[in-house]
Amino acid sequence: MQWSLATLILLSCLTSRIDAQEPPAHFSPAERGYWFILNKPYLIPDFDNDTFENLWQSWPEEERNRLEMLPPDLRREEIFSYYGLTNRPSEGSEKPLQYVVNNNGQYFMNCFSCHGGEVAGRVIPGLPNSNYALQTLTDDVRATKLRIGKPLSSRDLSSIFFPMGGTNGTTNAVMFGVALESYRDHDMNILSFRSPPRMIHHDMEPPPWWHFKKRKYLYIDGFVEKDYRALIPFVLIRENDRKQLDEWENDFKDIYAYLESIEAPKYPYEIDANLASAGELIFNSNCAECHGTYGESSTYPQRTIPIEEIGTDPVRLQALSREHRANYGKSWLSHYGARKIIENPGGYVAPPLDGIWASAPYFHNGSVPTLEGILSLEKRPDVWMKESQNYDTQAVGVTFSAYDRIPDEVTAPALRRRYFDTSKPGKSNMGHDYPNGLSATEKKDLLEYLKTL
Repeated sequence: MQWSLATLILLSCLTSRIDAQEPPAHFSPAERGYWFILNKPYLIPDFDNDTFENLWQSWPEEERNRLEMLPPDLRREEIFSYYGLTNRPSEGSEKPLQYVVNNNGQYFMNCFSCHGGEVAGRVIPGLPNSNYALQTLTDDVRATKLRIGKPLSSRDLSSIFFPMGGTNGTTNAVMFGVALESYRDHDMNILSFRSPPRMIHHDMEPPPWWHFKKRKYLYIDGFVEKDYRALIPFVLIRENDRKQLDEWENDFKDIYAYLESIEAPKYPYEIDANLASAGELIFNSNCAECHGTYGESSTYPQRTIPIEEIGTDPVRLQALSREHRANYGKSWLSHYGARKIIENPGGYVAPPLDGIWASAPYFHNGSVPTLEGILSLEKRPDVWMKESQNYDTQAVGVTFSAYDRIPDEVTAPALRRRYFDTSKPGKSNMGHDYPNGLSATEKKDLLEYLKTL
C-alpha cells in the first residue's frame, strides 16, 4: 500500500495519544512523578505493537537469520536487547521501562529511554541507558512502517535529516532541546517560522538521575538553575501547544519530586575494606575539592572547571551558543529570568560521584568504558565495543573489546553504532589527567574506594 506524505502526517496526528487514567490518590508527589513517566504520554506515539513485533525484519541479514526460527516470546526478548530496552522492575508486565504503552498498543518514548538502564543484572530507573540504540530503532521503525503499510509520524520524517545518535548508549539530546526551543517565543507559543538555529550535532551520555538532588544547576555545563520547568524542553514538539504545557505543569512538579527522591544504587559485589580505607585518604587529598566528600557529613561544591584545565572534549560546551542560553533565560522556561542562567559557563561541572560504579561508560560523552581508564589514560581504548552485560569488577565498568579502528567487515550502520570511535567529533576520550601524579598502588586503592560511593 502506498501513502502520500500528507496522508501519513495527517493519520499520525489523528492517532489517539492518551488513555484516561490518573495515578492513585494516595500517592506522594514523588510516587506520582514516577507513575507519570511510566504511564502518561507527553509525546506522539513512535510506533504500535504490530510495528514493534516486525522490527527484526529490518535488521542486517545475519541478525534476521538468527531470529527467524525463534518463538514470539524469545524474539521479543531479542528485540528488547537489540535496542537497549529492559523490562520494568518489580512489575509483571511486558511493557518496556523506556516506553509508555497505552491500551491501543501504541508506544510513546518516555524519560527512561535515556535515563533507565541495566547494570550488573539489575534494571535501575534513573541509570544512564548505556545500551539504548535510538538511531537504529528510529531507522528500523521508519523502514518497518513503510514495509507493512503503517503511517509515518512527524518524528519518522524529521529523523531522516536530524541525527539521533551516532553510537549506542549516547544521543544527540542537547540538540533536540535546541531545535525544539528555537520554534517557540518566550511565552512558549509556537512560531510559524523562524530561521533554523545553529546546530552542532554531538552525542552525549545521559547523567545519572540520583545526582539531581545534589545539584543547584543542571547539565554538564551547569548553565540552568534547577527547576521543574527545566525538565520540559524535551516535550516541546509542535503537537504540544502552550495550553498543553500549562495543563501538564503540575505533572512536571511531581516528576521533579521523583528525581529529588532517587538514591544511588549500592555496589553489589565485595569490596576490600583495607584498600578502600587507604583510597579514601587519596580521594580526599586529590579529588574532593571538585567532586565533594562522602559519608555522614558529605559535601558537594558543584565546581565548574575551565575547559582549558579539564581538557575533555569541548564540543558540548561549544554547541550551546550564548544567544541560546540568553533566550532560555528570558523565557517561560526560566520563569522569565527568575531562575539564574549562566550565559558563558566556560567549562564543565565536576559531577557528584555517588553510585559512580554503576554509570559506566564515563565522561559526559561516554567515551571511557571503565573507571580504571579514568584513572590511567593509557587504559582508554581508541575504539571499543561492549561485549556483554557482564560487569567488570576489576576495571569497574563495561566489559569491552578494544580495536585500532572499526573492523572493515562491519558495514551495516546498525552494527557500526555498537563501536565507540574516539576519533570522531565530540567523542574524544582525552582530558582529566589529574590521576597522572598517582602511583599504581594509589590508583588501585582509589579505585576500590570509588566502589563505596
